[in-house]
Amino acid sequence: MELKVLDINGNQTDKKIRFEDNLFSKKSYDHSVYLEIKRYLSAQRQGTHKSKERGELSGSRRKLHRQKGTGGSRKGDIKNPIFRGGGRVFGPRPRKYLTKINKHTKDMVRKFIFEKKLTENKVKVVETMKLDIPKTKFIVKFLDSLQLKNEKSLMIIGKSNRNLYLSSKNLKNFRLLDINELDCFSLLNFSYIILSEDSIEKVYKFLTVS
Repeated sequence: MELKVLDINGNQTDKKIRFEDNLFSKKSYDHSVYLEIKRYLSAQRQGTHKSKERGELSGSRRKLHRQKGTGGSRKGDIKNPIFRGGGRVFGPRPRKYLTKINKHTKDMVRKFIFEKKLTENKVKVVETMKLDIPKTKFIVKFLDSLQLKNEKSLMIIGKSNRNLYLSSKNLKNFRLLDINELDCFSLLNFSYIILSEDSIEKVYKFLTVS
């Protein structure tokens, strides 16, 4: 499979990027994708939820009324969970939602998603861009030239570029990621992938996982 390298105006250049057919695996990793996305989303949870139980509330421990002879049930003190303002029974406690997945599985999922994008013609390669100052209009014009202005698109660059990041920060359907920050959820969540020319070498490493 060959992809032509585009310039910042969306025009084709003489350069081409070739992905060998033997890099693509025939096997499906749908369940592994599910496990990895579940792991990623769980890891985003802070897990700081907490409600006070009966022993953690401030208040009197005096028994509300005598045990027998009232015709009512025994209730204990005012912190009883049956009362408004009482303690919570089996309430949430702080916890970590982290789950473990083997590194090899993560790599295979990333490769599988990337292959899907390639076979669906949803990957574009552009020349390495450099900006002296942040300029959002430049990114908007760039996306318009690629006909991706109204599409969810993820751009992957070889190394972090502060001016490019600041230029794209306010765009709703566009995200810029360094190749080292790339995760499977972002690859799956965005419809189109834009590869900077300086990220191709590391992308090959994703595809050579076996």
